[in-house]
Amino acid sequence: MLSRWSVKTGFVFFASVVAALLCTLCAAVSMVAAHYLASEYLADEVTAAGDRVASQLETRGHVQDPLPQARIRYIQVVSSRGRVVAATKALRGRPPMAGITAGNARRSATSVVCGTVFPRRECHIVIAQLAYLGGQRWTVYSAAPVVPAMVDPRLAGVVLGSVVLLPTAAVTCLSRRVVARTLRPVSVIRSELDEINATCPGRRVPIPPSHDEIHDLAESINHTLGRLQTALEQQCRFASDVSHDLRSPITAMRAEVEDALMAPQLTSVNVVGSAVLCGLDRLQAIVSDLLTITQLDAAVPGLHDRIDLAELVTAEMRSRPHRTKTIECRLRGGVLVTGDRLRLARLLVNLLDNAERHADTTITIRVFRLLDTEGDRRPASGVAVLEVLDDGAGIAPDERELVFQRFARLDASRSKDPGGTGLGLPIARQIAEMSGGTLTIQDSPRGARFVLRLPLAPSATGGHTGDITALTT
Repeated sequence: MLSRWSVKTGFVFFASVVAALLCTLCAAVSMVAAHYLASEYLADEVTAAGDRVASQLETRGHVQDPLPQARIRYIQVVSSRGRVVAATKALRGRPPMAGITAGNARRSATSVVCGTVFPRRECHIVIAQLAYLGGQRWTVYSAAPVVPAMVDPRLAGVVLGSVVLLPTAAVTCLSRRVVARTLRPVSVIRSELDEINATCPGRRVPIPPSHDEIHDLAESINHTLGRLQTALEQQCRFASDVSHDLRSPITAMRAEVEDALMAPQLTSVNVVGSAVLCGLDRLQAIVSDLLTITQLDAAVPGLHDRIDLAELVTAEMRSRPHRTKTIECRLRGGVLVTGDRLRLARLLVNLLDNAERHADTTITIRVFRLLDTEGDRRPASGVAVLEVLDDGAGIAPDERELVFQRFARLDASRSKDPGGTGLGLPIARQIAEMSGGTLTIQDSPRGARFVLRLPLAPSATGGHTGDITALTT
């Protein structure tokens, strides 16, 4: 049932129950203390009444019978032979009320007696005191009803009302107001969130002025809404860019086919087929890149192979027999990293394709490592570096991050390669980041310099081979 309650109702109920339990405990302690004090006071009164009779017996040598009745109704004087000599009117003709006697070391003894000479179902506190008469020990009994557990019904009512009911009611009302005031910003935040949708992604929830957990929650919600808005805008922009890039080759192929149908005598199947194949190649490249991006966005885990970057570059050079630019390789063997071989090969291919489109004559590929050494010159950790440089026009510093955005193509890139997809470099950076590294564009004396940094594989900081230099045309 508690799971169906609201936070406000549950907290108020919990506070009320705790307050009631604590107040009841305080009331019980108060009643126990009152009972103890009242019992002590009664015992003193009974002792004083018996002491007066014992003093009269020892001073005068006798006592009158019946004994004068004061506040204590039950008093008896018992001789050394156990015979009741004198008693108050309530006990005339009754046997001794108790069988206790005070010892020589103590002049009094206390006991609680139920029944016997007293009314049925009543318990009395009985105090026995010694009195000496004619060299014999006489006993004076005095008794009074024991104090009830609640002392007095009126006292119990006062304690119950002032110690239990009033504080519990006050705590309940106060906690209800405090919780309502505390949760009011939560209701406002919830109402605002209910109204935020795709048509108004820029709206934010109000932040309360208090610096508490709800304030932090509102800030976290606004940060999350900001990230969602950015993701939504990227998705919309991505859909628009994909539509535009897919529409261009489709439009070109449609135009070729329509021209061929309108003037079949002026064209041939070979010409139309070649034009359509070019458009299909671009469509295939776009779809392939989109599939790769989808897999990367879904965070599909890749393999964890130990890869020698120099061997990876060499294998890729062998698979590209037809090149339009001179490629110079400066590779240091033994630079091992951990990652997915196919993905890293795709990253390298994208960098080479980009460099081949923009280089004038030469592309340079470098593989080496950067080591952090300790004081004894032993390698402690390091980074594997793969650089791809071209001798083209380069990329302006303010445009270096722009080229890593999806479908972002600079004017120079569009003029040199109008059929590009604008997804190669974004895919390369995403692969680098999923492999635990970075891909950036660094300064270069000429052209563009793409730098891939990956953490070295374990136990890959020693035993490297020398440089390998190759010129390929």
